Amino acid sequence: MKALITGASSGIGRDMAYYLADLGYDLILVARRKERLEEIKNKVSVSVKIIVMDLLVEKNVFQLYEKVKKEKIDILINNAGFGLFGMFTKTDLQRELEMIDLNIKAYHILTKLFLNEFVKRDEGYILNVCSSAGFLAGPRLNTYYATKNYITKLTLAIYEELRHMKSNVHISALCPGPVATEFNKVAHGIFTIQEMDSTKVAKYGIDKMFQHKLIIIPGWTVKLGVFLNRFIPWKLSLTITYYIQKRKYPNDN
Repeated sequence: MKALITGASSGIGRDMAYYLADLGYDLILVARRKERLEEIKNKVSVSVKIIVMDLLVEKNVFQLYEKVKKEKIDILINNAGFGLFGMFTKTDLQRELEMIDLNIKAYHILTKLFLNEFVKRDEGYILNVCSSAGFLAGPRLNTYYATKNYITKLTLAIYEELRHMKSNVHISALCPGPVATEFNKVAHGIFTIQEMDSTKVAKYGIDKMFQHKLIIIPGWTVKLGVFLNRFIPWKLSLTITYYIQKRKYPNDN
C-alpha cells in the first residue's frame, strides 16, 4: 500500500504522512523543503520516497506524475497550497497567479492523471485538501477562497461521475476551518478564532476518507457554520466574512 502526498513538509500534509505511516502505508512525499521531508523519513518505519519539487511550475506537476506513474499508488492526497490576505486592489497579482497555479492547476492535473489510472484499476482514493472557504466567498482573502471553491466543486462533480459509473474509486474533499499550520505566516495574516490541531485534522480526514465520506468537515463549530450559511442571504454572508477577515489583517484598509 502506498500514498502520495503533496505539500508534505509541514502542517496537515506532514501529519497525514505520519498517520498513514502508522497504518503501514509506504509514502511518496512531495514538497520544496528537502530537510523537512528527510525529517519525516527518519521518524517512520515504512519506505519513504522523497521528491523535492515546486508544484507552482506546471511542467513540474506533469514530471511528478511521470516519476511515479509506474508505482502502484493507492492514495493521492493533494495538499500543497497557500493563501494571501489583503484587499483585491492591493494584493500582488503575480503572487495570486502563483496561488492559482498551485491551489488549482496542480490539484486539477494530478487529480485528472491519477483518477484515470485509478479508474482503469477500479480502486484507489483521492483526498483533496480543500477548506470550509470552499463554500463561501471571501473578501480580503478573495483569491484563496476562489481557489478552494474550484477544488471543492470539482471534487463533488467527480464524486457524482464515479457514483454513476459504479466505480470503486473514491474521492473526498477535506474542508477544515482554521488549522494550526504555517498558513498565517505565508498569507501574512492572523487567525482570530481558535485553530484546530493539524494532527487531529489529518487523522480525521484520513479516517473519513476510508469511510468514503464526500465532504469531510472537522469540528462541530465549522460544520454548523457551513450549514447555517445556506440559509442567510449572500450579501449578509459577504459582510460577515469581510469583518472576520478584517480582524485577521487589521492594517489593510
